[in-house]
Amino acid sequence: MAKALVLGGATGLLGQALTRILTERGWSVETLGRQQGNLLDDAFLGERLDAAQPDVIFNTVAWTQVDDAEDHVEDARLINRCLPASLACLLKSRESMFLVHYGTDFIFGGQGSHPLKEEDKPQPQSVYGRTKLEGEEAVRAALPDRSCVLRTAWLFGHGRRNFVEAILDACRRRDEINVVHDQVGSPSFADDVALYSAQLAEAWLEKKADSGVPGVWHVTNSGEASWCELACEAVQLTSSPCRVIPITSDEWPQKAKRPSYSALCTDKLAAFLGKQPRPWPQALRAYLFARKTMDSGK
Repeated sequence: MAKALVLGGATGLLGQALTRILTERGWSVETLGRQQGNLLDDAFLGERLDAAQPDVIFNTVAWTQVDDAEDHVEDARLINRCLPASLACLLKSRESMFLVHYGTDFIFGGQGSHPLKEEDKPQPQSVYGRTKLEGEEAVRAALPDRSCVLRTAWLFGHGRRNFVEAILDACRRRDEINVVHDQVGSPSFADDVALYSAQLAEAWLEKKADSGVPGVWHVTNSGEASWCELACEAVQLTSSPCRVIPITSDEWPQKAKRPSYSALCTDKLAAFLGKQPRPWPQALRAYLFARKTMDSGK
């Protein structure tokens, strides 16, 4: 039985999905979060690694408060850069362990119009984007043959508030809502990202050095959308009478600059899977159906 240690698995959106999906696939799973100890303390983190003896560590811990990061640069860097760097260094001497670290589309500048490939040049426009890029670069430099960076984006899913949940909550309170239409990215269902992550990790365990897994991957649902298009789809699927009004980014000012276009190309992942990842509208339907089922069972 494969063993996984999921950092952030108890509370994070992706961590919870990973914990559930890996368990369903027969993995033995432990979680470790900041509420259990100081993850930035190498001695503590090393002790937990030695106690758990995982085959694969999935690091989902991140400072994801994009606007707050502009005012808390060093705090964001500690979580987004220093933690993955320390983790990768600790794994150098623990040669049986493999690291899966999660990156973001926010490392890109957003000036293009075609889905971004793994090798495209990063140009982060925010503290969040810069510190996440520093984290993935530290992992790749310290542990190039026993790690992979999975960049994902625009996550929605069970267990934690997300954009789709926020939109539907707003629609229950108001007759119309404003949503930005000039930022385009790759909506991603956390359960699907977790599934593809598990499949990549299993390929590493089965084939080790010749698996082709180490390196950078773009792991999202296929397709692209604006925030407004994602909101409209969620509203339509739930038969809400709420009107979605498209607005520009200038009409919704935020402290951190967002990339105007950061859709991620999934061709590399599709070649690995033997098919394109599930399109985001299908994934959204699956999420909303499961959400409705869970709500009706309460």
